[in-house]
Amino acid sequence: MNKKKKPFLGMPAPLGYVPGLGRGATGFTTRSDIGPARDANDPVDDRHAPPGKRTVGDQMKKNQTADDDDEDLNDTNYDEFNGYAGSLFSSGPYEKDDEEADAIYAALDKRMDERRKERREQREKEEIEKYRMERPKIQQQFSDLKRKLAEVTEEEWLSIPEVGDARNKRQRNPRYEKLTPVPDSFFAKHLQSGENHTTVDPRQTQFGGLNTPYPGGLNTPYPGGMTPGLMTPGTGELDMRKIGQARNTLMDMRLSQVSDSVSGQTVVDPKGYLTDLNSMIPTHGGDINDIKKARLLLKSVRETNPHHPPAWIASARLEEVTGKLQVARNLIMKGTEMCPKSEDVWLEAARLQPGDTAKAVVAQAVRHLPQSVRIYIRAAELETDIRAKKRVLRKALEHVPNSVRLWKAAVELEEPEDARIMLSRAVECCPTSVELWLALARLETYENARKVLNKARENIPTDRHIWITAAKLEEANGNTQMVEKIIDRAITSLRANGVEINREQWIQDAEECDKAGSVATCQAIMRAVIGIGIEEEDRKHTWMEDADSCVAHNALECARAIYAYALQVFPSKKSVWLRAAYFEKNHGTRESLEALLQRAVAHCPKAEVLWLMGAKSKWLAGDVPAARSILALAFQANPNSEEIWLAAVKLESENNEYERARRLLAKARSSAPTARVFMKSVKLEWVLGNIAAAQELCEEALKHYEDFPKLWMMKGQIEEQKELVEKAREAYNQGLKKCPHSIPLWLLLSRLEEKVGQLTRARAILEKSRLKNPKNPDLWLESVRLEYRAGLKNIANTLMAKALQECPNSGILWSEAIFLEARPQRKTKSVDALKKCEHDPHVLLAVAKLFWSERKITKAREWFHRTVKIDSDLGDAWAFFYKFELQHGTEEQQEEVRKRCENAEPRHGELWCDVSKDIQNWQKKIGEILVLVAAKLKNTF
Repeated sequence: MNKKKKPFLGMPAPLGYVPGLGRGATGFTTRSDIGPARDANDPVDDRHAPPGKRTVGDQMKKNQTADDDDEDLNDTNYDEFNGYAGSLFSSGPYEKDDEEADAIYAALDKRMDERRKERREQREKEEIEKYRMERPKIQQQFSDLKRKLAEVTEEEWLSIPEVGDARNKRQRNPRYEKLTPVPDSFFAKHLQSGENHTTVDPRQTQFGGLNTPYPGGLNTPYPGGMTPGLMTPGTGELDMRKIGQARNTLMDMRLSQVSDSVSGQTVVDPKGYLTDLNSMIPTHGGDINDIKKARLLLKSVRETNPHHPPAWIASARLEEVTGKLQVARNLIMKGTEMCPKSEDVWLEAARLQPGDTAKAVVAQAVRHLPQSVRIYIRAAELETDIRAKKRVLRKALEHVPNSVRLWKAAVELEEPEDARIMLSRAVECCPTSVELWLALARLETYENARKVLNKARENIPTDRHIWITAAKLEEANGNTQMVEKIIDRAITSLRANGVEINREQWIQDAEECDKAGSVATCQAIMRAVIGIGIEEEDRKHTWMEDADSCVAHNALECARAIYAYALQVFPSKKSVWLRAAYFEKNHGTRESLEALLQRAVAHCPKAEVLWLMGAKSKWLAGDVPAARSILALAFQANPNSEEIWLAAVKLESENNEYERARRLLAKARSSAPTARVFMKSVKLEWVLGNIAAAQELCEEALKHYEDFPKLWMMKGQIEEQKELVEKAREAYNQGLKKCPHSIPLWLLLSRLEEKVGQLTRARAILEKSRLKNPKNPDLWLESVRLEYRAGLKNIANTLMAKALQECPNSGILWSEAIFLEARPQRKTKSVDALKKCEHDPHVLLAVAKLFWSERKITKAREWFHRTVKIDSDLGDAWAFFYKFELQHGTEEQQEEVRKRCENAEPRHGELWCDVSKDIQNWQKKIGEILVLVAAKLKNTF
């Protein structure tokens, strides 16, 4: 019987038998079993497909009928909610409308995909990076080991043994054990020798000390201790010497980390040890191999060129970065020996050494480099006592008396009297230093300072700062008539010495003089240099820009000097006078404004706005007779000016002189009959309660100016006030026939119909108005609000969508659309609104209100400030801002908003005009109107 033949071969396998399961073998799949990756466009191998579905065969037969329906309309493929899983019309013809529908859906998918695309891609990128950081690829883990394969030589590569299959070797190659009895002499020999061997036999080390001295290594002194094949020669070599060196290096690093670099005492805090370990962050971010390579390179540089200072400095800094401070100190001190004349090496050595040692290093450096200013400055910095610093700097000045830096450092440590003495010596040693001359002049008396500056001009005739300081000196001592002469002489002298007069630099010097309080010097500089280097046709434009720049830099006297010079050159330019007047109004006093306006009307008597500004300034100051006299002079210069007539009427009516106002209006109607004059006449009678007179004047005015819409509005509103709805409706309708493009007339008629309950008629009126005035946001807004007030929110939203399609850049529509949305969608809508109307005040106001509703007080206040800055004429913004400060601000903030509103004098805004144009509030001031509008507001948005 053959022992190797298994008895179960050829027999059927028992039930449930899995090959290899008993010995722990499991099935696995390799890439060779899967096969190569197949491209999506490769022909499909359908050899095992059911009949009728094969690619090669049944499906490719030309005579096969094409009416095979691929759709599965089985019950198993039907869902009650989604229907059939497949497309019911996939077999139908693909027509043009199908193509158009697919394009629309594709565009929608693309649009939806683009939303937040950048944010989504950024998030995916961060997640991938985080995942790769936590679970790097095997390729990345072994990249440093792969890099070392380049160091393997060809001989080492060829000596790598072939990969063998050592799994289940005993089962695959059965070898029967042969038991051979050991001779008695063997036991006797070893029993007699009771020695303990503590050394390794040299013959054993040829195979790493792992084999027995018997050749072949198959037998052991004690049977069964070593099995054949488990210990083969050449299994590797353990270098015990390197292991010991690595252990010593590791111990040295740990000891150096916990020991003091000077005294060697341990500085370990037992309680905070773990915290200190967590805070030990390496100061270098490079690889250890890169550091070794850099160290080798720098060592090579030092050896090849030991007198090259940057090599020593770089080597010391490398060791400092890697934490080896003592090595860095040793290296840099070696560098000072090799490069004793290098200033940088000595300074680096002083930086790396601790306090007292650094002083010694600097002292040694001074002996080698007695002319080095930087080393003296470093020596002074190392001293902690003021007297020691002075001593060091004075010693330095003995060796280097012409160093401006040393003189400045020494003077800064002295008292004023000693500093003056030192500076008098300093200007002798450094006669070309402007700073030293100017510093000495500041410390001297007036007479001595003049002498010092004269000497400075002799030594440095090309520096403008000496001349400017001389002018400031004269101004400070009350000798202002000399300032102009000094600046003129400065320009002449500098040009004679070949210095180019840089206009921008001189203007900057003038601004510095302005901030220092030297007004006369500042103005003299401006007058001297403002016209240099400018073409004649560009003068006005350039000077206005210069004035605006000075105002932006808060150099108001410079701007005033520019305006004064421009008015001398252009005395009859109305625009320059206006710019100067507005400047004085915003930044000057009332007296300076009135003086300027008196000069302005003398040069430009036909400029109505200048007369009106002067009269208004007098009126605001409470000087009504002076205001009247100014307007009387304005009448003489402009006898038929509508603006001056109306200003006179306003002056009298505001001061309760109603009879005088009536007489003025009567004269105006006879001498300058305009629509505005008639309108003011009607309004005056209306607010005073003379309804009959107002109606009579209105009818008279409409005979002459029937195309003036405000007259029709006033007529209708008077009838509304008398509750005569039919007459009011008739007045509005007649007005719309004459003025079909007047938006307020359409709105008044619509609101009248809504007020009497005629919602359908109001809706029809607004639709008709939109047809006659397309792309008008105010009409669309009223239509939306009409539906919203009627409770038809769905129709309001639909109308708003249409409105935004027709007027996509209307801020007032976007601001309303934000608050039509539900609260969660408002922020998204506000982002869309800001994209379309970034600088629209209505949108900015809506965003501010949005933050207010979310209780984000700081952000809301910031957006309110932004709104009123962009459009200060929008009264609604001021009202909401004031209401906001009433609820969340201090009294100072409330007062600030009120004052800013009064200065801005807003005239527009839906809510603002509702209050300001109410006849009951016709005499209210801006501040009072602000309080009334804010009281009407509700922050329930």
